[in-house]
Amino acid sequence: MSLTTNLNQSGRAPRILFYSHDTFGLGHLRRSRALASAITEADPSASALILTGSPVAGRFTFPRRVDHVRLPGVTKRADGSYVAQTIGMGIDEVTELRSSLIRTAVEQYQPDVLVVDKEPTGFRGELLPTLEYLLEKSNTKLVLGLRDVLDEPEVLAAEWERKGAVEAAERFYHEIWVYGLRSIYDPTSGLPLSPHAHARMHWTGYLRRDLGPIGTPPGQPYILITPGGGGDGRAMVDLVLSAYENDPDLQPRAVLVYGPFLSGEVREEFEARVAALDDRVAAVGFESQIETLFAGAAGVVCMGGYNTFCEVLSFDKRAVIVPRTTPRLEQWIRASRAEELGLVRMLDENRDGLTADAMIRAIRALPHQPLPSQATSTGLLDGLDYVTRRIDALLGDTRERAIG
Repeated sequence: MSLTTNLNQSGRAPRILFYSHDTFGLGHLRRSRALASAITEADPSASALILTGSPVAGRFTFPRRVDHVRLPGVTKRADGSYVAQTIGMGIDEVTELRSSLIRTAVEQYQPDVLVVDKEPTGFRGELLPTLEYLLEKSNTKLVLGLRDVLDEPEVLAAEWERKGAVEAAERFYHEIWVYGLRSIYDPTSGLPLSPHAHARMHWTGYLRRDLGPIGTPPGQPYILITPGGGGDGRAMVDLVLSAYENDPDLQPRAVLVYGPFLSGEVREEFEARVAALDDRVAAVGFESQIETLFAGAAGVVCMGGYNTFCEVLSFDKRAVIVPRTTPRLEQWIRASRAEELGLVRMLDENRDGLTADAMIRAIRALPHQPLPSQATSTGLLDGLDYVTRRIDALLGDTRERAIG
């Protein structure tokens, strides 16, 4: 949708700041980029800046009037602790550095709206000094954006209590956006949020992926195999390759996107197996323009991350989702609900077994699945339009408060 140009009280064009902690993976950055693109497209005067810890942020293209600032990266270890990626500092030092950079960026950029992705207090509480500053000394509107599923209600409640996230959501944020539909899943169902906080919640619908411009896809037909960022996609990729190795007649051919975090010896092993399958499976590295591959695919085999799910819906593709179940049940919950609604097929470890035979059956059944659009509900993909309307309302309220 197209909105009228907004100007704040000083006559300056609107500035929207996104915070995306991105300790690992691509999901938070891609979500922030999609939102920033929609907002700046709707308001030709607005600009957006994304603060991100993603180690691959520089490999993405950003729309005109959208830029990013890369925060020092951290890595989550198997035991749940974090370490700095490259700069030889302890995790406490890195967190303090990131926190200072965020505060400086906010003071210099002076955003009209700050949209915080998923973590109310930021990574290890790094946002709290900035939130305090904004609450006391600015007219900036603060928004907490939540994906459709966060985790099991009991697990999430314990995590938010440990982080002080409920208190932060109550105290700092003018609005809470949920990028999904309440009829599908309520990510806050286990949280002790007050009626006042619930009154500030907005259910946007899922975030539609841009359908153009689309490049030229590979030769068709093919199914797209995507593990998202790839860091936790080893088991799914292994399963798909095993299916093609065990069934020489399995069709159509597959196009595999490794993802930027699936590398080293694991990738070398997969590449050898792909080569042995001749042209039945083709593989490419990280693809920042994965929309082209989605557009040309006859079907998709993927994990159950939020962004991949939005792509499946946006491009209306038959999909088999192989959700991860650790360290969170987020993907399993999303895939399970989507299967119940007839949007996708899920390959469930307990019900179906994660075997080559199960994957062969799933791929062979793909052409007979209904399209997501055949089971879609009203407002399913209205998220970006809803968000641009909320931004317009928040900017209007900021102007009225400042003038008044």
